[in-house]
Amino acid sequence: MALALSTEQQEDLLRRGYSRRTFGRIATLLTAGATLPFYNEHALAQMSRLQPVPEDGVKINANENPLGPCPTAIDAIYNVAKKGGRYMFEATDTFSETMANSLGVKFSPDVKENYIQVFPGSSAPLHQAVLAFCSKDRPFVKADPGYEAGEYAAKCVGAKAINVPLRKPAYDHDVKAMLAAAPNAGLYYICNPNNPTGTVTSRADIEYLLANKPQGSVVMIDEAYIHFSKSATPCVDLATQDKDVVILRTFSKLYGMAGLRAGAAIARPDLLQRLCQFSAGAMPVTAVFAAIASLKDQTLVTDRRKYMTDTRENTFNWLASKNVEFIPSETNCFMINVKRSGKDFYKDMARQNVYIGRAWPVWPTWIRVSVGTPSEMAKFQSAFAKCYNA
Repeated sequence: MALALSTEQQEDLLRRGYSRRTFGRIATLLTAGATLPFYNEHALAQMSRLQPVPEDGVKINANENPLGPCPTAIDAIYNVAKKGGRYMFEATDTFSETMANSLGVKFSPDVKENYIQVFPGSSAPLHQAVLAFCSKDRPFVKADPGYEAGEYAAKCVGAKAINVPLRKPAYDHDVKAMLAAAPNAGLYYICNPNNPTGTVTSRADIEYLLANKPQGSVVMIDEAYIHFSKSATPCVDLATQDKDVVILRTFSKLYGMAGLRAGAAIARPDLLQRLCQFSAGAMPVTAVFAAIASLKDQTLVTDRRKYMTDTRENTFNWLASKNVEFIPSETNCFMINVKRSGKDFYKDMARQNVYIGRAWPVWPTWIRVSVGTPSEMAKFQSAFAKCYNA
């Protein structure tokens, strides 16, 4: 049975152009929660997966961190698992406050003063932002190629999803084209650095988008990969300045906690309240304590950034030596032009026991590769040489 929408939720949906006939469908979507197609982040990340990956397979298809959680996070998980029968809401507050302090934003139990909300990952607040700010008259706008979860969420609730090509030669977000494509958008989505290209959009372009967007629209800046980049400028301060922005952060990438599910949205209080009206529930305590431990590790970000950068650049040097076209990335994933069907190339690599990422419809001959360990990337190179030359 679907949950009933509150009076406030119904009034908000009516203001944004939804009819009362849609209320039942949206309530059903909220009740279904993680079973929904656009909520299933794992399924989305595995779109290129054609078969179960063997234990000895090289799995570099989902932008995961092969290092996993740091040692102190693992210890924290072990110690708290015995207390897993408790909700431990106070620990979630500690997580929120610890993360807020690390970012320089305000956390308060009073929702009217709070600038940060933690979530199990960062896809949930993305989906909820689409519900909160988009409608049949206020589209969702993103780059192409780009992370598709918000696009699917928009379609599920009847909002138009508009894809705008990345701008060459830097493959960054073309913010002027995004504005022109949807001058009445509800949500402009900037993944910075971008997934799947790993390319960076400048702070100046983001500020231009904010200054020229339509009244009432929101700019979402997904900083899932920000820790890997040396040139991307964090935008959390825009939220503290009470701009119309929502910043996303996650522990799924550099922190190696994709399976544990921890993340956050940072925004001014009224925007967070609009997101949170579409969710409820406690955070998993294992993720909470692992995240707190990770934030307290003073060298984790710099050490892992160097590890991932060195491994990625070694791979880039090898690709360049083979005259293979790729897009220079600042994250733990990158795109390669295999000059034939990306889907077929994936199948050929899988036969070599190496599982790479998918191709995007707009770039059917380009495939995404996640950065694995040095030994995994050596196996990737061997398999790639066979499949590319073939």
